Amino acid sequence: MGTKPNVLFILSDQHRYDCIGYSRDYPVKTPNLDRLAAEGAAFTNAFTPIPLCCPARQSLLHGRRPESFESFWNADLVPNRELEPSAYTWPRELRESGYRTGYVGKWHVNREYAPTAYGFDDYVGEQMYRDYRKARYPDTAFTNGFFGETDPAELEDTRTHWLADQAVRLLESYAADGRPWHLRLDFPEPHLPCQPHASFLARYDSECIPQWRSFSESFRNKPYIQQQQLLNWGLEHYAWSDWEPIVRRYYAIITQLDAAIGLVLDALARLGLEQDTIVVYSADHGDMCGAHRMMDKHYILYDDVVKVPLIVKYPGRIPAGTKIDRLVYNLLDLPPTLLEYAGLSPHPFFHGKSLASLLAGESPEGWRSEVVSTYNGQQFGLYNQRMIRGTRWKYIWNMTDIDELYDLQVDPNELNNVIGETRNEGVLAELRLKLYEELKLHQDPFLKFDWMKRQLTEGRKVAVR
Repeated sequence: MGTKPNVLFILSDQHRYDCIGYSRDYPVKTPNLDRLAAEGAAFTNAFTPIPLCCPARQSLLHGRRPESFESFWNADLVPNRELEPSAYTWPRELRESGYRTGYVGKWHVNREYAPTAYGFDDYVGEQMYRDYRKARYPDTAFTNGFFGETDPAELEDTRTHWLADQAVRLLESYAADGRPWHLRLDFPEPHLPCQPHASFLARYDSECIPQWRSFSESFRNKPYIQQQQLLNWGLEHYAWSDWEPIVRRYYAIITQLDAAIGLVLDALARLGLEQDTIVVYSADHGDMCGAHRMMDKHYILYDDVVKVPLIVKYPGRIPAGTKIDRLVYNLLDLPPTLLEYAGLSPHPFFHGKSLASLLAGESPEGWRSEVVSTYNGQQFGLYNQRMIRGTRWKYIWNMTDIDELYDLQVDPNELNNVIGETRNEGVLAELRLKLYEELKLHQDPFLKFDWMKRQLTEGRKVAVR
């Protein structure tokens, strides 16, 4: 094996951590991702630093939390500072060290600059697919909005399979080139609206689609904006019978995504590249898709949206079938990890840690005991949240509403907010201080105000609504 491995990084959009076959949680069929996990390592406690597309992808490229460089929202909806081409990116560092680099699929980092301005040699974007699709199917019209419907195109013309084909074409050229390479493949799926091919929806015809375990949400003692989200989407009267076909389509598009990934993995083996290639699969964030009776991912930091699948395969370096339950960041820990595997030094300005020791089966001292995720609002109004989560407790600082505290040991579905219970005051104070220190370390801009700091350091918050 060469000193510089190839890197195939596959990122999806809004894939829940519990909607993947090997989780054995919900009945979603993902045979190719299951195989990838069986051949490498699967993380059971991976978290996104922010459950929103643009800042998450910017954070991945830059290796730092988005608020540290003043990225808060999706800039195509709310004006926002976007990661500039002059900023550091680790793909550019790989290219400067001799890698050939390519990007296929969803970008959503900067509206004016393409991946080629950030360290990628080759770029096949969504607009190319839209042009292809319009030429092939000029009369196709989708009518069910964000709730989804079936895609009438031939399977090879669906977005999942067209993007997979473009990735395979690049792999073929990279195999002939001989240099090490890094290929990023970003699928927009399973982000709503879910529009699976009929053949994949048919795979769930006989399946019972179980209710999410959080579907009994009452919103008692929860921030106002959560119940308001139902009104914004027009979902306040939805029963499970209304949600079931939406969730069924979500399952189906994940299985279709899995099949497209399988095409790329098969090409990797066919081209003789498998043994020299690190393969990573993850998602930028999760999706509610009816969990807690809610849609999409806004105004909440439930595990449904902050916890994500993460698989890493590296033949010869990562034992097959490895399961890792340590708390990790998928988008912050992968940049130093991949640089280390490529023989380059992780940078001190990174906000994550290399996963190489965990993947080698070691138990490094001083590994984090909590993770922090953030949210800053989007299309229904600006609303700032900061979450700190350990293995038992989760605390969410809602800057303009009541806070949330969940005992995940007895309430894994986060239905009972225990923020106002006297017996939890010690845990709450400890988590608030830990959150304050983490946010201070990573230059969170909202700590510049003394009255905001005092919410965390002195507990100056209304306990219940």
